[in-house]
Amino acid sequence: MIILIDPYTEERLAKSLAGRPGFFKLFYDTENCGCNGVLAIEIIEQPLETDIKITVKTFTFLVDKQQESLFDKVLKLEADRAYPSFKVTSDSALYSTNVRIKDVRDIANT
Repeated sequence: MIILIDPYTEERLAKSLAGRPGFFKLFYDTENCGCNGVLAIEIIEQPLETDIKITVKTFTFLVDKQQESLFDKVLKLEADRAYPSFKVTSDSALYSTNVRIKDVRDIANT
């Protein structure tokens, strides 16, 4: 899998890490959802054994092996300039126009 980002998106991703190490996990969140899931990105401290690593510039994205088939081979992640969210697309699909990044690095330690 390949994830394409532009310079503005790269800047926003770096800002969301706040100078701390972390991984961006791309997944469909089905918790408390009566649907097939909502596309989400979380910043986590460590990958799980079932995660696939995708290197994008200086960032590492993770996708669970079981969810990899839900995504096209090449994705484009684009930061919204007017709102604190991201758009995820491919040449053949619009995955979401309102993906927020949730930092859960400290949650696991509390």
